[in-house]
Amino acid sequence: MILKAFLDAKGFFTTLCSNGQEALNSFKMSDYDICLFDIMMPVMDGFTLAKQIKNSNPSMPIIFLTAKKEQEDILEGFRIGADDYVTKPFSMDELQARILAVHRRCAFVQSKPSVYRLGGFTFDSPRHILTKGNETKKLTSKEADLLLMLCENMGNTLERSKALLQIWEEDNYLNARSMDVYITKLRKYFKDDPDVDIQNVHGVGFKLVIK
Repeated sequence: MILKAFLDAKGFFTTLCSNGQEALNSFKMSDYDICLFDIMMPVMDGFTLAKQIKNSNPSMPIIFLTAKKEQEDILEGFRIGADDYVTKPFSMDELQARILAVHRRCAFVQSKPSVYRLGGFTFDSPRHILTKGNETKKLTSKEADLLLMLCENMGNTLERSKALLQIWEEDNYLNARSMDVYITKLRKYFKDDPDVDIQNVHGVGFKLVIK
């Protein structure tokens, strides 16, 4: 009740539930931007509740707020899909900052488009599918990841080092040569469409240009 009073005073609209089942029922009846769960709750524990929530809405942000500090509990929380894990005792102001940070991060991810129009092509990034007319091609994970980064930086230069660190996790000679191979593959897919051009930016990276 103290936490609810604090959050309400800070401008949040909050619902306080006394057990996990009540929380699940409330979630099904209303729209929420973020969920804050204790773990040791009666009727339904926080881990079970979070799994139920993630099954119905995988993108729902969840923060665990708990006295359980064991590493295995923390890891289990993140395996379920938690966006943050706060252990007691905690600062109210820090918790507010964490709530706002998770909300901003999740709102930014959800605001990104998942389907891109590239000349005569359509790129469905979550499904790794490139389509033109009746022709559909399933991209490999690295092809899709690289094309997505190019799309997110469309018209701007995608730095080689940034792509290498994000997709290959290390910027070295072998990974750089591997990325060049994938760039060549992507160019081959678009070769018959003059409106799609993946340009070299000498010494810096690559740029996706849609004419």
